[in-house]
Amino acid sequence: MVDQFYPDTGLAAVELLERHGAEVIFPETQTCCGQPAFNAGHRNDAREVALHFLDVFWPLLDQGRIDAIVAPSGSCIAMVKNHYPILFADRAYDRYLQQALDVAKVSYELTEFLVDKLGVEDTGSSCSEKLTYHPCCHLLRELKVDEQPRALLANLENAEVVILPNANECCGFGGLFAVKNADISTAIGRRKVQNIEASGAEVVVVNDVSCMTHLNGILKHEGKSQRVKHITDVLTDRGAE
Repeated sequence: MVDQFYPDTGLAAVELLERHGAEVIFPETQTCCGQPAFNAGHRNDAREVALHFLDVFWPLLDQGRIDAIVAPSGSCIAMVKNHYPILFADRAYDRYLQQALDVAKVSYELTEFLVDKLGVEDTGSSCSEKLTYHPCCHLLRELKVDEQPRALLANLENAEVVILPNANECCGFGGLFAVKNADISTAIGRRKVQNIEASGAEVVVVNDVSCMTHLNGILKHEGKSQRVKHITDVLTDRGAE
């Protein structure tokens, strides 16, 4: 979704990494990680996409050309780290299982990499808006990443960061859940919007553009003034939605 719908978010991620000393390689042959098909139960289709992911990234790791794989998405990294081993558990895929395990070890969500690997907690950016933070489900529950994005936001110059009531509740998107269970998904999203209003924040910061798309759709539909932004856009002063 970043590549196809929010390329500025991807560019902002590169900017953050390069700003703090990382050399970034972007393999242009990369595609999806396979999570949508995996979540839909189409394991063979998911495996085909995952095999392409390994074909693109594992040689770079094996040749020593990269030290880490970083994405501005908790859900994609959760797929690689937690579910690739499931896709390749069958003995017929032993070769790819080891590649998947190798790749999983060096895959990081962007804020996790900035804080834990590069030691960055202050990106040198500023923000004059009142912010609140929504912890996206895959980042929080599957990757256990929570303190890192909060630390980066806390060090934004001029920013006021307020508490989001019931922050740990899902926004309602859930990938295909939003398509197959639209009424429930929307109801959950509306409850999140109520909590956003209660926080008094102007901007809600998230780490996944899928959650951002879902919540911004509800906010716009209900005529609300608040907007959801990806953390990369906030940390680079881009202010993009």
